[in-house]
Amino acid sequence: MTRHEKPLQSNKVLGCILAGGQSRRMGGGDKSLMDLGGKTMLDLILARLKPQLDDIILNANGDPDRFARFDLPVAADPVGDFAGPLAGVLAGMTYAHAQRPNVTHIVSVAGDTPFFPTSLVARLCAAVPADRPVIALASSAEKLHPVFGLWPVRLKADLEDWLRSGKTGKVLAFVDCYDSVEVSFDPDPASGLDPFFNANKPDDLATVRDALSYVPR
Repeated sequence: MTRHEKPLQSNKVLGCILAGGQSRRMGGGDKSLMDLGGKTMLDLILARLKPQLDDIILNANGDPDRFARFDLPVAADPVGDFAGPLAGVLAGMTYAHAQRPNVTHIVSVAGDTPFFPTSLVARLCAAVPADRPVIALASSAEKLHPVFGLWPVRLKADLEDWLRSGKTGKVLAFVDCYDSVEVSFDPDPASGLDPFFNANKPDDLATVRDALSYVPR
């Protein structure tokens, strides 16, 4: 971003929590609804995201009623069956295009990553211009985390064409077609964990529960 370009403002951003996967390594079911000692993973994610954004939706497939208590709009993948994170990003773009005409970008957040940065949205927005379609992706410890990204809604048609044409569902393959920036984040100050630590396997839940014993909630 040049010094003459204005950064994106967060009031133009819709949050999209990606919970549309099948959780095979966890044994199936909804990782976002698993109990972590009185709170679910989704409770923890919302506690981090709500102070950053006023407008949030959930990307999930199947019966949306199981998420009713969270009082969030639920958008299913618009292409394929469990087609991966890019389909979730498209779900967010599609919802924004139809329901939030003032929104220019979505921020995608993984539904199994409870310690992501409290500065995520602000820093991603600060890294891109408001008037050009630049994708911003988060990183930590020199590793990219493409599920945590800021996506211009104007790329909706391109992404839909990409997925419907059967091209790879790998996030970076799509990102490489456009201007993008990487935003690096430090370890979570309370837990000491990588801020993008995600609970993929049953053993990872123990790590999350242990970290919650000393992370303020």
